[in-house]
Amino acid sequence: MNRLITFLTAIAMTSISISACGQNDKTLVAYFSATGTTEAVAKDLAEVTGATLYEIKPEVKYSAADLDWTVKTSRSSVEMQDRSSRPAIKKDLKDANKYDVIYIGFPVWWYTAPTIINTFIEAYGFKGKTVIFFATSGGSSIDKANTEFKAQYPEIKWKAGKTLNSASKADIKAWVDSL
Repeated sequence: MNRLITFLTAIAMTSISISACGQNDKTLVAYFSATGTTEAVAKDLAEVTGATLYEIKPEVKYSAADLDWTVKTSRSSVEMQDRSSRPAIKKDLKDANKYDVIYIGFPVWWYTAPTIINTFIEAYGFKGKTVIFFATSGGSSIDKANTEFKAQYPEIKWKAGKTLNSASKADIKAWVDSL
């Protein structure tokens, strides 16, 4: 009898652990990462939240030359100089409407989000959904993106995002819990 109780207790505890760390099918962590830095944070965020992880992929991948912000004619410079630019993305996110909370990550370019983030938002809408930015940056904050996008897309429920440079999983969890 004691073995049966021990066995049933072990099964119950395993079920609790699985559900606590399980997939949260109403939360999405979408990210654009040109060099892998934002991707690493996105993976940690998805793990902490139990969210679905999705990479925002440009139809044409960015090369090192495209990302050279010191060259005025580089692809990233041209896109950021024209705020109406909408770089094409691979539109392969399934069931976008099923998500209630969408975290969107990106590297900060020219003090705001790359225009590919506009492409992503406009492709899927997210009207009435809660959207939270997270970013990586060499020194800029996410504040300008928070302000600009809230004004551009008022039909979205925005929560202030955060720059997560070198954030540990514990840091990320603390931030998520504070939202």
